[in-house]
Amino acid sequence: MDFIDYYSVLGISKDASDDDIKKAYRKLARKHHPDLNPNDQEANKKFQQINEANEVLSDPEKRKKYDQYGKDWQHAEQFEEAKRQQQQSRQSYGQSSAGAGDYDFSEGFGGADFSDFFSSMFGQEAGGGRGRRQTQFKGQDYQAELHLSLRDAYTTHKQTMNVDGKNIRITVQAGVENGQKIKLSGYGSPGINGGPNGDLYITFVIEDDTRFRRMGNDLYVDEEIDLYTAVLGGERVVETMDGKVKLTVKPETQNGTKVRLKGKGFPVYKQDGSFGDLYITWQVKLPTNLTDQQKELFQQLAAL
Repeated sequence: MDFIDYYSVLGISKDASDDDIKKAYRKLARKHHPDLNPNDQEANKKFQQINEANEVLSDPEKRKKYDQYGKDWQHAEQFEEAKRQQQQSRQSYGQSSAGAGDYDFSEGFGGADFSDFFSSMFGQEAGGGRGRRQTQFKGQDYQAELHLSLRDAYTTHKQTMNVDGKNIRITVQAGVENGQKIKLSGYGSPGINGGPNGDLYITFVIEDDTRFRRMGNDLYVDEEIDLYTAVLGGERVVETMDGKVKLTVKPETQNGTKVRLKGKGFPVYKQDGSFGDLYITWQVKLPTNLTDQQKELFQQLAAL
């Protein structure tokens, strides 16, 4: 796997602060976002690298490992374990210095040295001279975002993503939430020494809707009614996510009155046939540009 300098990807220095990382990520993510660069594979690949760089550098623990081990940062724990095992082995056999073919752990590793170490770290005798074996390591995980409209998230459908230059077709289940993450096993970077591929983690970003507001599985919407309907009552046709319904407005309905439509909200994730509720808030619109006759009628009502 080619080494990707995450600091260079974001255009920042290695001593960049958390705020520097956030600002650089937001700026570059907007510039290379797939929605602004349709059918541009280079921009899409760059966008994936930007997300990957931010995923690592914005996490203090991951950033520490990356700074120490470079592209092999995900195998830091295996390295530390091997380090402890070799130190214990030396103590057991009374070794005072590294033997031929061994690595001196006390010297530390640069990016290239560490990669060389991983290439032969476990090339040791297995089972009393039955041959050399190399330990297999899982490949690096990928991180990606999938942006959806609220109406996209309302139905189960197919989406095609471009990750690391490859098109991946996934099924998006109805009811997926903003910020929800799913894992696609084996869609990450190839493994080391024949190890399993890494995984692909997809985070869903649900855009705000101009009409409906979502809270969990419930939906909220404001609907205007005129003063006369609010006072005298009447009917109002309201649009829901799955069609229009006719509602009865009760006489003397107050401004801000809420009406619940059971089962007309958002689908529950992976529960076919289950839906939240839709809450409608009546907003009473006062009449404007009244005629003299209309004003006189209101004055008569006021006098009563």
